[in-house]
Amino acid sequence: MPRFEPFDAVHFAGVTDVTEHTSPPYDVFGEIERDQFATASPHNIVLVDYPMERDGPSRYQSAASTLAAWARSGVTVRDSVPSLTIYRMTFRDEAGHGRTVSGVIGALEVVDEGAGGVLPHEQTTPKAKSDRLDLTRATRHNLSPVWGLSLTSGLSALLVEPGRVYATATADAVQHVAEAVTDPVRISAICGAVSSSPVLIADGHHRYAISRAYRDEMRAAGLPGSETTMTFVQELVEDQLSVAAIHRIYDLSHDELLAALGTRYHEIGDVVVGPSTIADMDERGCICLVGPGGHGVLLAERDGAFDGVRALDSARLEWTLSTTEHVVAYQHGVGHVLTALAEGRAKSAVLIRPVSLGEIRRTADTGDLMPPKSTFFTPKLRTGMVLRPLD
Repeated sequence: MPRFEPFDAVHFAGVTDVTEHTSPPYDVFGEIERDQFATASPHNIVLVDYPMERDGPSRYQSAASTLAAWARSGVTVRDSVPSLTIYRMTFRDEAGHGRTVSGVIGALEVVDEGAGGVLPHEQTTPKAKSDRLDLTRATRHNLSPVWGLSLTSGLSALLVEPGRVYATATADAVQHVAEAVTDPVRISAICGAVSSSPVLIADGHHRYAISRAYRDEMRAAGLPGSETTMTFVQELVEDQLSVAAIHRIYDLSHDELLAALGTRYHEIGDVVVGPSTIADMDERGCICLVGPGGHGVLLAERDGAFDGVRALDSARLEWTLSTTEHVVAYQHGVGHVLTALAEGRAKSAVLIRPVSLGEIRRTADTGDLMPPKSTFFTPKLRTGMVLRPLD
């Protein structure tokens, strides 16, 4: 089972509300938003975590220099006592229910692919890894955590008692709170719980792969500090998870896509796509084909059409279109899908339902990976709440 440990946390000093210093994860926003964060504060984390091509060939070293300058000037501080961080997010889910979810940030062991203990949950799409690896080499920090799900029953109960609040942020209607835990007895109990069962990677498969590559480099150089990586771990239970779907957008016309899907699905109704569409799909057990103008066609599976295919909309959609030439891209959020169609970035789209807790657990139990981009875990943690030094 994977080792899980406290570490000397690096965080912004002198203020508790660090909203203006933080950002969403680097891979969920673009250059325009990056510039907005960078102008909001001279100490926003994007200046370190999101170096861009236009910043020049030395952008990774510039990011490292910025982070070092913050430490020298007291903008950030490195705690002298190892700690775990309880991270809580309070928000309203898509159904309008108020919720608070909690997990713990620590240093999770980096294991070899296929070795067990830390498990993937879905196939990954090709992505350039050199950017994140170059940034890790330059800064010698974990700048944002991998997101893991623990199979240990009772982990959530160990996180109920509050720790010392050292950072808060409010963004996109979500309140984020980071609390330090330094008591050795409590640290031992939490780490023991996480280390007693496998951890399923929910988000950050590429970050974990980069941690493995960096670990191998450091081992070869005989340098310490790379055997673990910063990870946020939640218990795999319903009340701690908020999982949204990642929808599919296509270069096929509405009619072309409808014809391809018609071999396995049949139409059960028309809808005007909006905020309640996913709930309607859930209730009726269907997917939704969307064309320009937001017109949707609800599609239910034909009897026997998917015998032997895993009961996931993403898997069944992928299988249905496997013989149809097409280009697919991925987009979370119904509103973003409608925007992509309106702007002509896609000709058609398919909305799918969120993956159930049972299917996520099945992945952990059987090792059967979901298709790429099957799950979107929300809300996203804020980058910059806590950093982990690698020396």
